[in-house]
Amino acid sequence: MKICKGAMILGQSGGPTSVINASAAGVFIEALNNENITHVYAASHGIKGILNEEIFDINQEDIKELELLKTTPSSSIGSVRYKLKDYKEDPSEYLRILEVFKKYDIRYFLYNGGNDSMDTCNKISKFFKENSYECYCIGIPKTIDNDLAFTDHTPGFASVAKYIATTIMEAKLDATVYDTPMIIIFEAMGRNAGWCAASAKLAEYKGLGADLIYVPEITFSFDKFWQDVEKKIKENNGKVIIVASEGIKIEDGRYVSELNESRGEKDSFGHAQMGGTASVLASFLRSKTKIKVRSLEPSLIQRSAAHLASKVDVIEAYEAGRFAVKLALNQETDYMVGFKRKPKEIYSIEYIKIPLEDVANAEKKLPLEWILKEESNISDDFISYCLPLIQGDMKAPLEDGLPRFAKLKKILVNGN
Repeated sequence: MKICKGAMILGQSGGPTSVINASAAGVFIEALNNENITHVYAASHGIKGILNEEIFDINQEDIKELELLKTTPSSSIGSVRYKLKDYKEDPSEYLRILEVFKKYDIRYFLYNGGNDSMDTCNKISKFFKENSYECYCIGIPKTIDNDLAFTDHTPGFASVAKYIATTIMEAKLDATVYDTPMIIIFEAMGRNAGWCAASAKLAEYKGLGADLIYVPEITFSFDKFWQDVEKKIKENNGKVIIVASEGIKIEDGRYVSELNESRGEKDSFGHAQMGGTASVLASFLRSKTKIKVRSLEPSLIQRSAAHLASKVDVIEAYEAGRFAVKLALNQETDYMVGFKRKPKEIYSIEYIKIPLEDVANAEKKLPLEWILKEESNISDDFISYCLPLIQGDMKAPLEDGLPRFAKLKKILVNGN
């Protein structure tokens, strides 16, 4: 096999997580140690950084700071939500990407993100092939939603699951301090898949779980919701903990959050902006009962809560980045890194390659058999699945009692 020498570039896209930077660390450190990679770059704000030729020179970064990326949340090189058009309809952006890649002799393109990111990576790879440009394109999975198909789970999910379960346990203890009734509604992220909300089931494993869990896989009914809550009020002396996915929908297909008249925005992909579900549900319950109702909407906090990151999650995210570099150097292309759980008593996985075409824009939802529809809860199968993923603790080192996160120089290659 002829060796391909050239530069490598990493871009990140979509919502941040506690461990997306760990994947970047895996890519950068592995790539910098390979003689066939002539230079290592990072695209500022994903694909837009390539289009605008805003590219960071990773070769000028301190290795200590790159190592610290493992325990630094969010995206240190910047993320983006940007949808490329089909190149057969409008090739202009693809031609610009090709122009930039040729200028910097980029032969390895890694893109780290979720469903839409894998679609972007797939489109670029196809365009390069049709234009006879040798470049190896690999997707690195990332999404707290855990909804990428054909992989056991995705980096970022385990840490948000740990955060949600821990927060529910703490909220349960707080809500039971007084001898007066209280209803708490916690809003978990998740547009079309209920993995994050289901994570509250882990709190039940420790005897401090939610009473009701609502996920997008099941159509939401306000009548059924009130029946469920009324029943729990009677059973629990008025103390009820509820978890709801931000993406639950009513029968006509609208998100519950859209019933809040102050909302209705769309993101750059045309998706409805999430958030506000808990406040809609809280308003509804206040119209039904005089019990105090509190809505908790941690929003962005849940996805970048690195102080509760799972060690398993951090390590797997890092290794996914390293594996992506190895795939590319082996002249593999059009694949996403995936995780395959080994059928053993002690949890372990192997890193696999999944065709980008298969995973692009596909969704993996919570198995219907794990959803206890009548009880509005989740089965113990979820605990067996998720518990191994949240093990261990891996935090940033402390300076003056506060976390020391990575501080990249972010030197642009064009001198700006």
